[in-house]
Amino acid sequence: MITKTELDKLVEKYETPEFIKDDPIQFIHCGRTKEESELYGFISSLFAYGNRKLFIKKLEDIFKRADNDIVNYIKNGDFSNLKGLEYRFSKDYDIIPIFEILHNLYAESKGLEELFNYGFFSDNFLQTVVDYFYARAPKTAGQGFYHMIPNPANGGAMKRINMFLRWMVRKPPVDLGIWEFMKPKDLLIPLDVHVGRVSRKMGLLSRKSNDFKAVIELTNKLKEFCPEDPVKYDFAMFAFGVELNNKN
Repeated sequence: MITKTELDKLVEKYETPEFIKDDPIQFIHCGRTKEESELYGFISSLFAYGNRKLFIKKLEDIFKRADNDIVNYIKNGDFSNLKGLEYRFSKDYDIIPIFEILHNLYAESKGLEELFNYGFFSDNFLQTVVDYFYARAPKTAGQGFYHMIPNPANGGAMKRINMFLRWMVRKPPVDLGIWEFMKPKDLLIPLDVHVGRVSRKMGLLSRKSNDFKAVIELTNKLKEFCPEDPVKYDFAMFAFGVELNNKN
């Protein structure tokens, strides 16, 4: 099994501002306010699957349609220029409702931070957040809507929402650390196929499926190395994968 010293060296090497430019996290650093950064971050996380270059290009298109002023775009509530937008499983009739729900959220409350704060102190954190969107989804929303905002009750890894939380809660230089109702120790590892494969090579994960049980197992293992900030090793997973690819 990989050692704490080896993991910490990988984190030190890769948790630098240089990491930002090729990652979807680049968009949250465009935010001029907390509100702007969290909206850029949440929307970016929804699309962060599949080919990295393709979804970053898609996000650039979306934010261009919003005149690179996502707060005013959401609060204005006119999303007609998103018609025809699609990305992989999601069509415009899946994507536009998410923007409409965000519009209502910001009209009725302080927005995403208030929603996630409420969820965090509820009995079922992620389910509470997701149910907010599900309760407001129109009947016309298709499977693409539910792929972008998956149901924790299905036992999936919830990778993108955990990644979004990492961006919002952990401190710079890469993450922003603008939400304080949670601490880094409360975060869960954003687990996808890549992280699952790498963590098994490292000897950190025994579970075969990349599901929520694997998320808990891996996060608990990483807490043995750094209980106050286990998710910092997300960078080490990424780095280990890069170094493996370079050797092949």
